[in-house]
Amino acid sequence: MSAYFSAKTFKFLRGLARHNEREWFHAHKPEYEAHLRQPYQRLLLDLQPALAGISLHFRADPKTVGGSLYRIHRDTRYAHDKSPYKTWQGAKLYHERSRQVEAPSFRIHIQPGRSFVGGGLWHPETAIQRKVRQFILDNPSGWQGAAHSPAFRERYALESRDMLVRIPAGVPADFAHANDLRRRNFAATRVLEDADVLGENLLDILEQDLAALAPFMDYLCAALDLEF
Repeated sequence: MSAYFSAKTFKFLRGLARHNEREWFHAHKPEYEAHLRQPYQRLLLDLQPALAGISLHFRADPKTVGGSLYRIHRDTRYAHDKSPYKTWQGAKLYHERSRQVEAPSFRIHIQPGRSFVGGGLWHPETAIQRKVRQFILDNPSGWQGAAHSPAFRERYALESRDMLVRIPAGVPADFAHANDLRRRNFAATRVLEDADVLGENLLDILEQDLAALAPFMDYLCAALDLEF
């Protein structure tokens, strides 16, 4: 099995971080295509069989436009930072109904020293947050197995940024997962080492992660009345 990404991938991203300008990007666009976007598209295509074995309702779509890959261009309309490009390349393995309703997704993020793989709900709307919190309150044993089993917590970290200051009103004082009800993001991630991103075993590593994240994703889908 050959590697998807190489030192040239990280060289491009580091260069883009130093020279986040349209002129530089257009001058180096062939490198972006050859060492980042096209290898990522091959990776997404190769992940399809493993993803289908986990769930028939998620998609790893290698299309250049409208697929799993995030655009490298930043939306700067309302941003204080007007840098035109992201300094990372990410992909979302999305639920088939995600264009109609908010749904959890698997994520793969490639960035020198900051790569990760994960799954869940990032920045969901308030109504979705409340729905998941209520489902955890009603189904605590399932949440324990999906998000707090020793094997899962040894491998993944639950997203803990931007949490509510207080536990929502009405939660029993002895509820085991009360602190989880403060979450605004219901997501779990694991750091990918640079050597793994650039190595020949990346596909195997990500296939293992998709399988390990499946119970967590299944729980979130159940919380939102989505098929898994």
